[in-house]
Amino acid sequence: MRLWWLIGSLAVALAIGVLTLQVPRPAGTDAARTDFSTARAMADIQVIAQQPHPVGSPEHARVQAWLIQRMSALGLQVSTQTGPLSPRAIRRLSAEGGDPAAADFSVTNLIGVLPGRNPALPAVAVMAHYDTTPHSPGAADDSTGVAAALEAVRAIRARGPAERTLVVVLTDGEELNLDGARVFWSDHILRDRIGAVINLEARGGGGRAMMFETGRGNAQTVALFGDAAVRATGGVTSNSLAVFVYRVMPNGTDFTIPARRGVQGMNFAFIGRPEQYHAPASTPDALDQGSVQHIGAQALETVDALLRADALPEATSDVVYGDVFGQFVVHYPPVLGWLLWGVAAGLLGVAAALARKRAGLTAAEVGRGMIDGLWVLTAGLVLTHAVRLAGGPLSSRAESADAYYTLLARLPWLEAGVALAVLALLLAVLGGRARPDRRVTAGALTALTLLPTFHLITGDFSVPTIVATAAGVIAIGLSLAPQWAARTVWGGWTGLIALVLVLAATAQAAAPETAFLFQWPALLAAGAAAAAAALNPGLTRPAALAPVAVAAAIGGGWLIALAHPVFLGIGMDLPGALILLGLPGLMLIRPLSPERGVARRVLMVALAILVLGAGVSGYARIAEPVVIASTH
Repeated sequence: MRLWWLIGSLAVALAIGVLTLQVPRPAGTDAARTDFSTARAMADIQVIAQQPHPVGSPEHARVQAWLIQRMSALGLQVSTQTGPLSPRAIRRLSAEGGDPAAADFSVTNLIGVLPGRNPALPAVAVMAHYDTTPHSPGAADDSTGVAAALEAVRAIRARGPAERTLVVVLTDGEELNLDGARVFWSDHILRDRIGAVINLEARGGGGRAMMFETGRGNAQTVALFGDAAVRATGGVTSNSLAVFVYRVMPNGTDFTIPARRGVQGMNFAFIGRPEQYHAPASTPDALDQGSVQHIGAQALETVDALLRADALPEATSDVVYGDVFGQFVVHYPPVLGWLLWGVAAGLLGVAAALARKRAGLTAAEVGRGMIDGLWVLTAGLVLTHAVRLAGGPLSSRAESADAYYTLLARLPWLEAGVALAVLALLLAVLGGRARPDRRVTAGALTALTLLPTFHLITGDFSVPTIVATAAGVIAIGLSLAPQWAARTVWGGWTGLIALVLVLAATAQAAAPETAFLFQWPALLAAGAAAAAAALNPGLTRPAALAPVAVAAAIGGGWLIALAHPVFLGIGMDLPGALILLGLPGLMLIRPLSPERGVARRVLMVALAILVLGAGVSGYARIAEPVVIASTH
């Protein structure tokens, strides 16, 4: 009976996740004058993204002249700002076949000002870059950002005068070394008048637009964003995990420059359809128009809210926050995370006490459940690393820029393969990880650990290699001790909740912006466990299974919607990130483990899914072969 509850909850979770990840329907030219319209923005993109227009090219001059006219037609007070190309930018442009001399070794920013009713108030800037790489028309990166900024200006004017001044900054040379942003924020006369900035970017050609970066001390910024952006078509996609991860990454956009100066603001981008990034395929026809609608609508609502705010956000403290199915944003101070943790721990205590009394749960069995979770984590890190490598090397081992862009194009295949591997591992636990011969399991994990071990011995001390090797050693040891596997559903379930709470406490202490990843699902699972233990500790009647299945469907759908952008963002080199999301997922479905009579079939299905996942990842090499001649 539990098998059907399991299948049903997984199907509903997948449906919720997929629906959450959908882009909104593009608005046509008949949209209200005060709303963002993709059709109107696409008219600009069609003009801007006809051909690649890197700095110094004739196309760059054409786009620049057209944008000046377009900005003037929108009622902006237009000016230009010229500054020098940095030595690094000159070297990069020359290496890519460009001509720095044709640009007079300089970049030219385009500045448009829409005066507010009170010039004394701090202004708001919306920023995007109009240059491209030498081989891409850049319909997404960043013609979409430019067109979205222009369409937002039109809609804001239609809404009536605002108190604050709007400054549109179309930067030059972003693709080379963020040179245009450096020039503007170094010495432009308007620099010190700007109190908030919205930056629009893209890395790919589709998908939902995420607000992935803020200035430090973002409590007030996130509060304004949560109130404003939910009015955007398609809702919002954003969380403090993305902000935390981006801050520790070496990447940079134009937003990096004002953020370092302490200016508050938000950075938006979409990163789906990664094969279009810096590629000839990034054309207006290939662009996902739903993505244009999503990033543009969010930009419009946040910029408009800032322009009409009584006071702009100031740097205070960072908050923990996340969207819920794209519909609204939950945000709270980090210290509140300890309260959520305490509530979840209390509910777990209630569930464990009831299960001990009514189902014979023991502390030792809870410990075995925690060991099951540790095995999933360590084996999952090895397995996802191996499946990921079936589709090509990590980006740190890519031999050329062409190889790197090929890996980006393979990301959809790699994501599918790794996700299937995670699903297979979760099903293996539900079917009974101790059932197969321990020598077979340990031998398979040993074989999978050999590759990262070899890379480690030959001098590859990257984080993925070290983690996969260490995790492999632990997973092998645990596989050789099947007596440590959980023997009951309640032991496996409560042990997993306890382990996730340990991870939540660790995250709360070290990086509280990330703790919600474990706290929210743990709170859901602990509540379901307490209800099930009170209603039917045998987990045989719908009265107990229904709340478990509902929690699994809701929590699983939320995790799926979170996993997709996480993999697109960091999965190329850190595929194990999916197992960190898979563990809370296992915690939610663990009480739906099928009865012993079908456990063997579940294990066979898990093996088939694992083989399929490895095959899908490996097929990426065929679907997206490395192009020898440079096209980026």
